[in-house]
Amino acid sequence: MKRMPQSRGGSAYLWSLAPGARLSITPPRNLFPLAHGRPDYLLVAGGIGITPIYSMALALAEKGAETGADKGADKGAAFRLLYGCRSRGDLAFAEELRGRIGDRLEVAVEEEGQRLDLPGAVAALDPGGEMYVCGPIGLLDAVRRLWRDSGRPAANLRFETFGNTGRFAAEPFTVRIPRLGLELQVPQNRTMLDALEAAGVAMISDCRRGECGLCTVKVLEVDGALDHRDVFFSDRQKDEGKRMCTCVSRAVQGGVTIDTADRSL
Repeated sequence: MKRMPQSRGGSAYLWSLAPGARLSITPPRNLFPLAHGRPDYLLVAGGIGITPIYSMALALAEKGAETGADKGADKGAAFRLLYGCRSRGDLAFAEELRGRIGDRLEVAVEEEGQRLDLPGAVAALDPGGEMYVCGPIGLLDAVRRLWRDSGRPAANLRFETFGNTGRFAAEPFTVRIPRLGLELQVPQNRTMLDALEAAGVAMISDCRRGECGLCTVKVLEVDGALDHRDVFFSDRQKDEGKRMCTCVSRAVQGGVTIDTADRSL
């Protein structure tokens, strides 16, 4: 049987598999765990980001039944869930959540002129409480700025990233590395990191989700615009556009000229 084709980073694409291919799989890993025992929780979901937040809400609601009546068995742990989406038809699990957690669920539908009161929710959170967020990168950026400005501990904000989303639709773009005499095309359905690795450029990477920053490269020139899709760089660093995370970020309407730490092909 054939082995599954892999990129240099060890990942594979489903569309590249052939009948009879051998698959190597790993056990499930939770990269967005819920920490128990906090005095208060603020859960925020945007669109499909409700998927992990839903499970967290149910776990917190049921926590009281495990700890006894003195801890509030009928109410569970102290938490609120803010759930925003574009249209009411986009709401997933809303009815079930309402039945399970009651008025601790707050829904805001954009098409109906509703907005989540994130500043108010953060201000009302217990000083030792934690905030969990999952949703589009615009929501993540807004929450990170709000949390930073509130002066709360950075460790008490936890989020799941959608590194494959951005402010622009993904499109093919050109990458140039003058020092290596290299110019290559990054397809719409492939990351810049994968394309560089396939071209023989030695890259360092780890998370491949725009979180760790190991795969960053120096930006020399941009033809078009950069679509920063990472959560590693600050807003100021993204505006400066001097570096980019190759595992998630892209160029749009043209290409980008970069330099890397690699000294040979």
